[in-house]
Amino acid sequence: MAELLDDLRAETASFEALLQPLRDEDWERPTPAEGWAIRDQVSHLAWFDGAAVLAATDPDAYEASLKDFRSVDDVALESRGMSPGELREWFRAARSRSLEVFATLDARERVPWFGPAMSAASFVTARLMETWAHGQDVADALGVVREPTARLRHVAMMGFRARPYSFAVRGLPVPAEPVRAELTMPDGTLWTAGPDDADSAVRGPILDFCLAVTQRVHLSDTALELTGGPARAWMEIAQAFAGPPGKGREPRSG
Repeated sequence: MAELLDDLRAETASFEALLQPLRDEDWERPTPAEGWAIRDQVSHLAWFDGAAVLAATDPDAYEASLKDFRSVDDVALESRGMSPGELREWFRAARSRSLEVFATLDARERVPWFGPAMSAASFVTARLMETWAHGQDVADALGVVREPTARLRHVAMMGFRARPYSFAVRGLPVPAEPVRAELTMPDGTLWTAGPDDADSAVRGPILDFCLAVTQRVHLSDTALELTGGPARAWMEIAQAFAGPPGKGREPRSG
C-alpha cells in the first residue's frame, strides 16, 4: 500500500503539472472524450475521489448513494458552472482527502465500487489508473507528449486483471483459454503476467497496452502484437475501468 500510495501521489503531481500553466480559456479545450473539455476531466476525477472516500469509510452510505447516480456525463454537466480555480481546488481537496483515507486501509480489505468490489490495493490502483488515463486526455487536448514512467505497471496490471470484466460487462462469456502479457517497460525491462505456457499472448510496449486497455487509443494504432484468438478477442474490447462498455476511440489511420 505504501508503494501504491507513493505512486498515486506522483501520478497526481503529474496530472496537476498539466493543469498548472493553463489559462482560464484553456479549461474549455475539447479532449478526445466526446463532449468533454479539460474541465470535465478534472471534475470527473474530483467527484469520483469523493465517491471513493465514501466507499472506503461508509460502504452502506456509498451503496445508498448509487440510486442517485445517473452517468459520468451527468457528473460533468453538474459542475459546468464552476470556475477553473474552483475546479482545481475541488480536485486538490478531494485527492488529498482520498490519500488520507487510503493510507488507513489494509491492502486486502474489500471496498465496494461501481463494478465488482475490490481489495483496497486494487482500489488504489484503480484511482491511479483513472488519474493516468484522464491525464492522457488532458495531454492530448494540449498536444503534450508525456514521458512514460514505471507507474504504468499498475495500469497494466489493472488492465490485465480486468480481462474477465471486459467480457462480462458486455454480456459475453469469458474465454477459458489463458492469455500471456509480455510488455516492454520504459527502461527496457520486461513486465509479464499470465502463464508462461499460454498459447495466446499480447506483446509490445507497455504504454501501448495501457492506452488500449483504458480505451485511449484504437488497437490498430498500437504496436502491440497479438498471438492467438483469445488475445485478439480480449484486446478488441479490453476495458480496465468500471462501468458500462466504453465507446473506445476511432482509428487514427485509414
